[in-house]
Amino acid sequence: MLAGHLALSAAALFTGAAVYINIAEQPARLLLDDRALLREWKPSYKRGLAMQAPLAVAGSVLGVIAWWQSKEWSWLAGAFLLLANWPYTLLGVMPTNNRLMAMDPDAADLDIRGLMMKWGGLHAVRSALGALATVFFLWAASV
Repeated sequence: MLAGHLALSAAALFTGAAVYINIAEQPARLLLDDRALLREWKPSYKRGLAMQAPLAVAGSVLGVIAWWQSKEWSWLAGAFLLLANWPYTLLGVMPTNNRLMAMDPDAADLDIRGLMMKWGGLHAVRSALGALATVFFLWAASV
């Protein structure tokens, strides 16, 4: 089933990128001073969004197609989990993103580090949603 394999690939790519951010990029950027930390995060976030958002949508659509073709509930569960990143990001993560984006790195204050640490925790939920979606897709592909 091509749609299912492509859904699994999109979910795995999404998850790999999200987990990389949490275990490599975020800890490394937290070693920087506050100004450099914010300067690094802003373009990094924009690039990550441009990559991860389409992967979440594509994986979800393909998961729904795989469910429709097979009627295996795991495809639909994985699609829902992967797509859940969109409302979670809009409602849970965007207020922090917006505050960070509005900050001027040259006028950095003590709030940057705290917000960046909060952002890392919020982003970890995105990693978990992607990982769960991948597990459901793997399960569905093995049935």
